[in-house]
Amino acid sequence: MIERRWFIAFLLFLSTLLNYFDRQILSLVSPVLRVQFSLSATQYSHLLSAFLFGYTSMQLIAGWVVDRLGARRGLILAMLWWSAAGAAAAATHGPRQLAFCLFLMGVGEAANWPSAVKAIREWFSPAKRAVAVGFFNSGSSAGAILAPFTVAALTLHYSWRAAFIACGVLGVLWIVPWRSAYTAPPMPSYTDDVLPAAQFVFLRDRRAWGILLARLFADSIWYFYIFWLPDYLTHVHGFSMREIGATAWIPFVAAAAGNFAGGAASSYLIRRHRGVVHSRLTVMVASALVMSLGAVIRFCDTPALAIGVISLVVFAYSSWAANVLTLPGDIFPADSVATVVGASGTLAGIGGMLTVLLTGHIVDRYSYGPVFWGLTALPLCAAACSLLCASPPTPFRQPLRTT
Repeated sequence: MIERRWFIAFLLFLSTLLNYFDRQILSLVSPVLRVQFSLSATQYSHLLSAFLFGYTSMQLIAGWVVDRLGARRGLILAMLWWSAAGAAAAATHGPRQLAFCLFLMGVGEAANWPSAVKAIREWFSPAKRAVAVGFFNSGSSAGAILAPFTVAALTLHYSWRAAFIACGVLGVLWIVPWRSAYTAPPMPSYTDDVLPAAQFVFLRDRRAWGILLARLFADSIWYFYIFWLPDYLTHVHGFSMREIGATAWIPFVAAAAGNFAGGAASSYLIRRHRGVVHSRLTVMVASALVMSLGAVIRFCDTPALAIGVISLVVFAYSSWAANVLTLPGDIFPADSVATVVGASGTLAGIGGMLTVLLTGHIVDRYSYGPVFWGLTALPLCAAACSLLCASPPTPFRQPLRTT
């Protein structure tokens, strides 16, 4: 049983890796695309927003579908969808066609996190969930680490289109072991003391809004570094495509470590009998304080110093993410977990869309300096909102009383 559940976690790690590898392609080839399609920073932000609009608009629906179909079938459907959309992006010949394919890619990728968190909820006990979530979520960092090497090499030797095709093929191949490995989960062994609930009744619960609003603010930081780091290195520090391939992976090594550190920290506190939710929130607040150091990047004169500070910020973000993604499984019934994750992903996507759009306008009119100042306030807002998760639970089976 232990071997099977960790193999499932490994496959979720791979699906998350492919998910982020796919979306990293656009940011890594942005210097080439901006020249090829004559795009300003604002116009480039519109391409990013096309992906994020598809991703955001489907989050809640994807979570509901996954709760109905199950993690196994839901993730197969999602992987087929986004792999096909990514491969189709390779055949586009203009920004509008590319934007449409990116939108479709976002629609498919929306199901990855609801499916993965639901699977972890079904296969792992509360004390081990944050470690398992941190492990699979580190796939996002791994995808961001591998992408600069691979995408830069494919772009330099072939074209940016080759990277989309490669990722589409790998996505289809991933389905084979997933279908074989994911059998009926040991639900009775890992069911917590929560009652079944009707879908969307969680929106009455302040704890749900603590998760939703926390992700609205904090995930915007991650979206900025995922989508704008190569452009920042190009236009502020004069990096070439080859230099981006050689260095843009460094912060995401730190992010991968942050996933494991955040999961291990809260698991340690749980073993010390600090309470599951309290342990998660303790790590999240500490991580948010470290994330707020992002303003220092504004004063970094050398790329090495800037990459060092960015690495610290994304390390802290990943530590935060390992715990905030685990909270829905700790707090809510099994039949609502994917829906709650999808709802929080919707808010996260909205924050990401606003961030990438505002970044494009600010960079065109001013510079990256004001962007880093703005990003400093976001983790503090996220930490304040997350404290709602410490509120007493709202009974799921009782209707709201009116006076």
